[in-house]
Amino acid sequence: MEGLITTLVSIWTWTVLVACLAIWLPIIVLMRVVLAPFDRGLYWIGLFFRQCAVIAVTLNPYWRFRTAGNRPPDPRRPYVVVSNHESFADILLISHLPWEMKWLSKVEIMRIPVIGWDMYLAGDIPVERGTARSAVKAMHRCQEVLKKKVSVIIFPEGTRSDSGEMLPFKDGAFRLAIDAGVPILPLVVSGTSTALRKHDWRVGKVNAVVKVLDPIETTGLTHKDIKPLRDRVRALIEAERGKASPKAIPVPAQPET
Repeated sequence: MEGLITTLVSIWTWTVLVACLAIWLPIIVLMRVVLAPFDRGLYWIGLFFRQCAVIAVTLNPYWRFRTAGNRPPDPRRPYVVVSNHESFADILLISHLPWEMKWLSKVEIMRIPVIGWDMYLAGDIPVERGTARSAVKAMHRCQEVLKKKVSVIIFPEGTRSDSGEMLPFKDGAFRLAIDAGVPILPLVVSGTSTALRKHDWRVGKVNAVVKVLDPIETTGLTHKDIKPLRDRVRALIEAERGKASPKAIPVPAQPET
């Protein structure tokens, strides 16, 4: 019986998310036209788009998502935001943070009808994994976004871990922050690994949290500092993740945002 309920909740969750993405699409197109002279960084359009995730989580009886930590006082100060990566549900959880970030995303996702169109219109940045030319182009695009006072978010692990352990961090996000002269803003995601397991479309009961850590300045750093900066940020995230580790909980009445 529990398996049937989980299947029904999973179908409902995906139906709500797809419906929101479809409803949002013409609205975002209209916003792109109307706000073009005023929102060159696509900040407000992107922030509106992320509400799809908030609605999908709110209407899921299995998920209780919340945010923690100190939010940046100025949402228009650009950061390179980095986070550990447990699940596809990380994206839905991080979207609850009340400021806009452009996502560095696999190009395969942005080629999916509707969701890819929404992401493109919201200004998210595609990258083809394993292709140096695409990575360079994506980093240039990230720098352009940062110059428009909009943050970018990158998962430096590159992919989700099958074991639940954090993978090594890649250099790209930290090189970008140093080159652009902007701070690193670390996020710690905990509890989403069973919200939506890798290679499984069904949802699980979870209490998940994203915690915002203090920003780390990059002023005066050079390329020689990339690896120490990368390792420092990874250690901070791993230590904080170990403290949180929220576990599965009974089905809540309503998620907390």
